[in-house]
Amino acid sequence: MKYLTNDKLLIVGAGGMIGSNMVQTALALGLTPNVCLYDIYEPGVHGVFDEMEQCAFPGANLSYYAPAVEDMNDPKKVAEAAKKAFTGAKYIISSGGAPRKAGMTREDLLKGNCKIAADFGENIKKYCPDVEHVVVIFNPADVTALTALIHSGLKPNQLTSLAALDSTRLQQALAHEFGVQQDKVTGAHTYGGHGEQMAVFASQVKVDGKPLAEMGLSDQRWAEIKHATTQGGSNIIKLRGRSSFQSPAYCAVKMIEGAMGGEPFTLPAGCYANLPELGIKNVMMALPTTIDKTGVHYTTPTGTKEEMAELQKSYQHLCDMRQEVIDLGIVPPIEKWSEDNKNL
Repeated sequence: MKYLTNDKLLIVGAGGMIGSNMVQTALALGLTPNVCLYDIYEPGVHGVFDEMEQCAFPGANLSYYAPAVEDMNDPKKVAEAAKKAFTGAKYIISSGGAPRKAGMTREDLLKGNCKIAADFGENIKKYCPDVEHVVVIFNPADVTALTALIHSGLKPNQLTSLAALDSTRLQQALAHEFGVQQDKVTGAHTYGGHGEQMAVFASQVKVDGKPLAEMGLSDQRWAEIKHATTQGGSNIIKLRGRSSFQSPAYCAVKMIEGAMGGEPFTLPAGCYANLPELGIKNVMMALPTTIDKTGVHYTTPTGTKEEMAELQKSYQHLCDMRQEVIDLGIVPPIEKWSEDNKNL
């Protein structure tokens, strides 16, 4: 089997449903034979490792690291496993955050997962500072990715977060609306935050080459499609009884494929944004992007007055969450970010 590269790909959170699907997808797409699985839950990641070996991918060179079950709450043992997993990694995808559980507030999720993201960034800085590209996909992805970037010491173009899933959900809804194949819908993009506050853009959409504005879509129906897009994740939970795992896994692996030098990834990705012309700075947010071997590159979104206003609202929401993380002491005030990361 021919692989795109022999570089080490580390999947963090590999014992979970998203992580295990990422391992399988990376091998099936032939990205690299050297895939390392890391999790803090040994039985789960061990099971994924066994299943992946039992797939018998030709040439695959799998490894996994996790603290022993009795050592899961021992910080020293967890750190030892992390060191082994991160050392030498050239590419990393992390789905290693905790899911929201019953009774948890948004602040609970923000605080817990941003602490995980801070540790994740520190592991990169300590054990694999020469990593080429990192993709962060655990929620709230815009803020966990920003936290990881600050703590990692990486350049902004080396770290991205998952955002494409919102755009593919919009694309799907429009394809069903007009009865066309999904890839016939182009320019269906969402920008800003990865969540219900995302800005959904219609002005660049074409359906089988025809502008959406000429397709006779009523304002009411467009509002319904926008709502369905922002609620796409919760709808999967209703249908399947659990959160999405196949689609985020596939999108994340396609992002890292672009960074490895494969087919460039051109759907929106979350990236460290500084757009002075829009008054946007110091956040991770979805923008028009391309991920290739040289990293992530973004351009300024263009849209109607209403769309740009939605983008500003989404940006303000991201600023509010950023301030929460600062107030919690997980990242320093903005003016001190360069003390942790000289590239910011």
